[in-house]
Amino acid sequence: MADFSKTQLKLIGIAGTNGSGKDTLGKLLSEHHGYYFMSMTDILRVELKRRDQSLERENMRALSAEWRHRYGLSVLVDRVIAHYDALVNKHDYSGLAMASLRNHGEADAIHANGGLVVWLDADPRIRYERIRANLVSRGQERRINDDKSFEAFMAEETAEMNRPKDGDAASLDMSEVKQKSDLFILNEGHDVSDLEKKITAALSF
Repeated sequence: MADFSKTQLKLIGIAGTNGSGKDTLGKLLSEHHGYYFMSMTDILRVELKRRDQSLERENMRALSAEWRHRYGLSVLVDRVIAHYDALVNKHDYSGLAMASLRNHGEADAIHANGGLVVWLDADPRIRYERIRANLVSRGQERRINDDKSFEAFMAEETAEMNRPKDGDAASLDMSEVKQKSDLFILNEGHDVSDLEKKITAALSF
């Protein structure tokens, strides 16, 4: 893997399994290293609200596939970059970090723009318990997706990790994103400082 440094790296794409800490990493990059952070799922939520649709994960999957068919596999990455480029004060930031890459075209788009893809993971039980522990503090829209049994949690993950049998390239295929990732971090600690140490060491901040 290349030796990335803060002065070289202007774009970071964050991917990983549910509950692995993608938003946490994005916030660490924002608060400790000066990156502008945005989650691609926020774009989907805004559109679902505009359409007066519920914010369930199934609806977000359908919407993201619809947009990839219509605008290309990199549509969500393109929209986050366009949002960042439109910021008047973007030069105040070290760069752009975006979370929740879930399609191989998104990983390709990060690389095409000179960026790095980080893959986060942890033991499924740890991730499930982490999500359950945060249910109370999450907004209603996040509880809709997170209040489920461990079996349902794992079934959902299996569906999102693997492209459906019809081979639709616009569907979620997180296993392919994982294959295209540049940096892998195991985030099984209960202290955010542990993740901060790992990303700082990995990226030579």
